[in-house]
Amino acid sequence: MMDGQTPGKAACLPLDTILDGDCVEQMRALPAESVDLIFADPPYNLQLRGELHRPDNSLVDAVDDAWDQFDSFAAYDSFSRAWLAEARRLLKPDGAIWVIGSYHNIFRLGTALQDAGFWLLNDVIWRKSNPMPNFRGKRLTNAHETLIWAARSEKARYTFNYEAMKALNEGVQMRSDWTIPLCTGHERLKDEAGAKAHPTQKPEALLHRLLVATTNPGDVVLDPFFGTGTTGAVARMLGRHYIGIEREAAYRRLAARRIASVRPYEAAALSVTGSRRAEPRVPFGQLVERGLLRPGEELLSLNGRYRAKVRADGTLVAHDARGSIHQVGAALEGAPSCNGWTYWHFRRDGRTIPIDWLRQQVRAEMSAQGLA
Repeated sequence: MMDGQTPGKAACLPLDTILDGDCVEQMRALPAESVDLIFADPPYNLQLRGELHRPDNSLVDAVDDAWDQFDSFAAYDSFSRAWLAEARRLLKPDGAIWVIGSYHNIFRLGTALQDAGFWLLNDVIWRKSNPMPNFRGKRLTNAHETLIWAARSEKARYTFNYEAMKALNEGVQMRSDWTIPLCTGHERLKDEAGAKAHPTQKPEALLHRLLVATTNPGDVVLDPFFGTGTTGAVARMLGRHYIGIEREAAYRRLAARRIASVRPYEAAALSVTGSRRAEPRVPFGQLVERGLLRPGEELLSLNGRYRAKVRADGTLVAHDARGSIHQVGAALEGAPSCNGWTYWHFRRDGRTIPIDWLRQQVRAEMSAQGLA
């Protein structure tokens, strides 16, 4: 059994399985509060009017399948509320959901999410670097889709691997606009006739990013609109469990074959940069108590302009400023706040070292002793 699973709930779940049938009916058969994350790519309800041709008169392979057609907005809304109610029931108290859609349906889904009790966290713009042109020239080229990320409730302590996302973005905070190309080339699945197997197959890069951001190895990810199995393939690569629901037999066959060929990454490669907020708290005074810094020792500011002396109670004194490492740094800089751990430095063997280095040393010791 992988981490994150309670024995009772895990035993009842059809882990790493593609379920055959209507998504609402299949979701009703699953135990409550058993899923960590849901990724949902529901029908767009495109309301297409006639065929679309390119300038050379070739037919565009648009989304005209029966599964994307509803009699009215009311029918679509009723369907959306039914599966979202089940989605919320299945999520653990600290679970979350991602829903993706186009301008045809995402606004209706946003309303349904809030009405169902979900707590919206972000909307993300997936900007397609290679969108399909607007052949008729009567509208803007539709170059993006919208994802809504929502927690099960306002009080949910949802997973967000902030530092991992920052690392993925070259040390800069991950923004809510993601530029990722459409699924093309070898990744795009084809049917027996050589045509694309699914009209809205999502790129693995998109699922990779959101699973790394909002799940941990061993988590259970449910996809109620499984299609050709992108969620399952990426979940398997990343050491997550998946449950897929798909009513179309052709899609299920393709998804099963695709996932069976996936080689999971090594366990050691699945760990990501952890959140600093999750690390054990080490008060500055503990460094003084342990003799890592001594009362009277002088600290230097990051820019070298200011000096402060350590006091026996773990506070600093500099000119007229007295208080914590954060308070004194803020006072000297005339700033509303200051991260004293990165602002203050000490001297050892001619080198200037941030005091956070000492904090990390203490944390490593705590981890080795099983105290973290």
